[in-house]
Order: sequence, then structure tokens, then C-alpha cells
Amino acid sequence: MKLQGCYVAIITPFTADGKIDEEGLRSNIEFIIKKGAAGIVPCGTTGESATLNWEEHNRVVKIAVEQAKGRVQVIAGAGSNNTQEAVSAAKDAAENGADAILSITPYYNKPTQEGLYQHFSAVSNNSKLPIVVYNVPGRTGINLLPETLERLCDFENIVAVKEASNDVAQVSQIHRRCGDRLTILSGDDGLTLPILSVGGKGVISVIGNIVPDKMSAMIENYLKGEHESALKIHEELLPLTKIVFIESNPVPIKEAMSYYGLHGGTVRLPLVSMLESNKEQLLNVLKSYSVSVS
Repeated sequence: MKLQGCYVAIITPFTADGKIDEEGLRSNIEFIIKKGAAGIVPCGTTGESATLNWEEHNRVVKIAVEQAKGRVQVIAGAGSNNTQEAVSAAKDAAENGADAILSITPYYNKPTQEGLYQHFSAVSNNSKLPIVVYNVPGRTGINLLPETLERLCDFENIVAVKEASNDVAQVSQIHRRCGDRLTILSGDDGLTLPILSVGGKGVISVIGNIVPDKMSAMIENYLKGEHESALKIHEELLPLTKIVFIESNPVPIKEAMSYYGLHGGTVRLPLVSMLESNKEQLLNVLKSYSVSVS
């Protein structure tokens, strides 16, 4: 499975009474596809997977697959800090028609590197789908080290890593150890260009919910050798990549989507609406960008 370009970590829009806004979800996916993204990633952190029950989780993945209609790849969030649950989620993703899964490092438990290896071994041995391992120490409390990823390269269906350690040197070590055996995708919008420079092939993006075309163009330009053009887009997007994390993701990006006429919807507790002072800062940045949803 070739993974390259901008994959959008899609939000899960909720109605005022807290239910999944299925039509809004379909509309958002259609916008992202029409703007040229390589794929969509439902039920990740940005999709508020932590507050979706498994029935809702599977429903969101199913809608994503139905709406994509094979036009873009669907990488379904399917992780857990319970290995048996992660295995079950991977099987559900396959049954729902996903092209691949995104499997996060177990959070809260703080396993050793051997524990991480054994966790992903179990997921790999029980999954029919390609696996994108997700390393995000800021969320999980544990860092998946390059030497452990190198060991995981022995599993044919572990094909990529979403690397969100915020450490470009670590990304470089991953590429040095794994080479073309493992595709590296940035897990941080603002570091996508630096990660491309040390062997990355794309991003799983939050700001792709509103500017998938620009993120796609930056990656495409860089990989074609048009580095100055890529740098120009990177610098244009920098204020946006910073402001959408002024509060916990996906609170700001949902607000930004609503500002542009997309279906942002509400968030679920324990997340709450943005502080007015932060919302004002967000809107001041958004005014600098033109987003057409038509």
C-alpha cells in the first residue's frame, strides 16, 4: 500500500444534543475529497475517538468508507491501551471496509519498549489490513523509539508510522534505521516540511479539515523537487498550524470549520467550547485565509 500526500484526520461533528451529525460528516468528507486530499482518517484524536462508544466508532468508519467510494484511502482509527480491544478494533475496521488502520501506542499503561513491540505484534498478527503505527508521546505518556520501529518493520502489514514526537532528529533516526520499509507520515502540521526533508512522505493533518488543497500542494511540490514553492506554502500556513492548537484538539479546528461554513458542530465533555479570548485570537488568524467550501 502506497501512502503519500495529505491525509486528513477528520473531525466527528456532533449536533447540539450530542449525537453524530451524519450528514455533516458526509459533507465534510466530500469537501476534503474535492480539495484533493490523498485520504481521510476517521476516529483518531481529532475525531474524538476517546468519547465515541464502539457502536458510534464503527458507524463513523462505515460512513467514511461509504462516502469515499474508493476515491481516496480510508485509514480508520483502531487503537486502544487494551491490546485485545485494539485487535478487535482492527477486525471491525476491516469488516467496515477501511483500507488501513491507525493504531496508537497504548496510553496510560506506560509499557516498556518490549511491551510496545508485543502489543503491535499482536495487532499485526490479527489484522488483515495495513497498519499505520501512531506515536504521540504528548498524548500517551510513552515514546515509541526508532529501534522498536525497526523491529516492527519485520511485520509485512506494518507499513507506516504517524510520527508526532515533535522531534525531527527522532524522525531522521527512524528513516536511517527503516528506510523504505516504513513510510513516515508527519503527525504535526507545522513540522510536515522538515519531516519531508528527512525522509517523510506526507502528513496526517488537522488543518487539512479546512485547507487540504494547500497541504497537498506543499507535499507535492516538495516531493517534485520544487522546494522553494513548498517552503512558501509552509510559511503561509504556519500561523494556522499554531493557532489550531491554542486549546486541546479538536476544539479550535471545529470552531475554524464552523467559521468557514463547514460542519464543525459541538464537542463532547470533557472538552468544552473555546474561551472567548482564545476564540478571538483564532478568528484573527482565520481572517487571513480564504477557504471556499463550494
